[in-house]
Amino acid sequence: MDPPAEQDLAGSTAQRVRGVLAIPAFRRLWGVTAITAVAEWQSLLALSALATQLTTGYQAQSFALGGVVATKLLPAMLLGPLAGALADKLDRRHVMVVCDVLRAGLFLSIPLVGQLAWLFAATFLIELCALFWIPAKDASIPNLLRRPEQVETANQLSLIMTYGVAVLLASGVFSALSKLGPVLRQSGLIHSAEGSAYLALSINGFAYAFCALVVGTRIPEISGRALARREAQPGLLTMLRDGVIFVRGTPLVRGLVTGILGAFAAGGAVIACAKLYSTSLGGGDAAYGLLFASLFVGLGLGMAIAPLAARRIRHRGLFGLAIVAAGLALVAVALAPHLIAALAAVILVGCAGGVAFLTGLTIIGAQVADEMRGRTIAFVQSLVRLDLLASMALVPFAVGLVQQRTVTLFSERVTIDGTRPVLLCAGLLAAMVGVVAHRQMDDRQDGSLLADLRSGVRKRLPASPPPGPAARAKPSAPPARANPPAPAGPE
Repeated sequence: MDPPAEQDLAGSTAQRVRGVLAIPAFRRLWGVTAITAVAEWQSLLALSALATQLTTGYQAQSFALGGVVATKLLPAMLLGPLAGALADKLDRRHVMVVCDVLRAGLFLSIPLVGQLAWLFAATFLIELCALFWIPAKDASIPNLLRRPEQVETANQLSLIMTYGVAVLLASGVFSALSKLGPVLRQSGLIHSAEGSAYLALSINGFAYAFCALVVGTRIPEISGRALARREAQPGLLTMLRDGVIFVRGTPLVRGLVTGILGAFAAGGAVIACAKLYSTSLGGGDAAYGLLFASLFVGLGLGMAIAPLAARRIRHRGLFGLAIVAAGLALVAVALAPHLIAALAAVILVGCAGGVAFLTGLTIIGAQVADEMRGRTIAFVQSLVRLDLLASMALVPFAVGLVQQRTVTLFSERVTIDGTRPVLLCAGLLAAMVGVVAHRQMDDRQDGSLLADLRSGVRKRLPASPPPGPAARAKPSAPPARANPPAPAGPE
C-alpha cells in the first residue's frame, strides 16, 4: 500500500474512533466498561490467590484453585439463556444497576467473612451478576450510536479495553498491591497474609458501586425502548424458546457459535498449558508471565486491525479465516522449539482470536434485530466464558496423561510433555471448526476460504456488501419453512 493510502486509512480509523467517543452516552458506558473490566480481571487474580492462602497443603490448594474456576464456570452453564432473555425483556439500565450494586456488596463481604466456603458462594453470585450485566450492556450499545456503521468501532473500543488494556492494568494493580502487602502489615494497617487480596477485592467493591451510580444517573439512554414496547413483549419462557429457535434456525448465528467454540477453546488451551509449557521451554515464572501477556497483547492487536482487514474481506469470510488462522498458529505454538518462537506464535493466536471475536460481535450488532440482540449476545458471551473456562479446567487433566520426556533435536535437548500434543490437537480442531463455520455462514454459491483470502490479497471486497443498514433486516426474517418462525423485526 502506498504512503498516501496508509495515511488515509490511519486518518479514517482515528475519525471513526473520535466519532464514536464524541457520543456522550457511549463515552460514559465505555468508561464504565473499562472500570468493570479491570475489576473483573483483578478479581480473578485476587480470588485465585486468596483461595490458596485460605488452604494448606499442595493438594488442598490445587482443589481450591480448581474450585474457583469451576465456580466461575457454573453460572454460564446453568443460566446463560435466561440472562439474555431478561436483557431483552427488562429495562437494561435497571438490570445493570442492580447487578453492579449486588457485585459491590458481594466483593466487600468476602474480606468481612474470610471463609473459603463464602468465597466460593460469593464468586458464584458475582459471576451470575456478570452473566446478566454483560448482555444488557452489549445489547444496548447499538442504541447509543448515531449510525449503524459505528457498531464495529464501538465494539472494537470495548473489546480492546476488556481484553487488552484492562488485563495489563489489573495485573499491574494486583502486583502493586501484593508488593505493598508486607509494608501494610508492618505498619499495622492489615493483620494477615491475605490482606493484599482482601484489599484488591475491597477496591473492586467500591469500583462496582461507582459504576452503578454512573449507569443509574448519567446514562439514561441505556434503557432504550419505551416502557410500552417492553410491556408488550411475550413472556420469559416464550422469549427463551424463540431465542433458541433463532440461534438454531439462522445459519449466520449458528456459524458464529460454531466458530467461537473453536477459537476460544484454542485460547483456553494456551492459558491452561502456559505454566507447564514454559517449563518445557526451559523458562520459569517470567516465561509464564510473558506467554500469558503475549496472548492478550495479540488479542488486543487483533481487535485493532479487524476493521482494516474488513476493508478487504467481507465480515462473513473474515470470521472463518481468522479462526482457521488461530488454529494454525496454535499448531506452531505446539511445535515451537524455543521461547522466542513460542511468544511469536502465541501473539498470532491471540491476534486471530481478536479479529474473530470483534468480527462476530459486529455481525450480531449490525444484522440481528434489537429485540433478539440481547439473547444472541448472551448466548455468544455465555459460550465464550463456558468454552474458555472449560478448556482451562480440562486441559491440565489431558496434559497430565502424557509422560514427560527429553529428546535431542539438531544437537539441542527439547523437553516433550503433555502440553505439546494437547496444543497440537487443539490447533487442528480449531482450524477444522473455522472451515465448518465459514461454510455455514457463507451466503454465496462459489464462496470458499481461498476465494475470500484471494479477494483480500487483491485489495477488494467481494460483491456482497458488509454488514450495514441494508442487511440489517435479513436475520430477523423467519428461517426456512422447515424451521419454526423467528420473531419479527423491530417496529
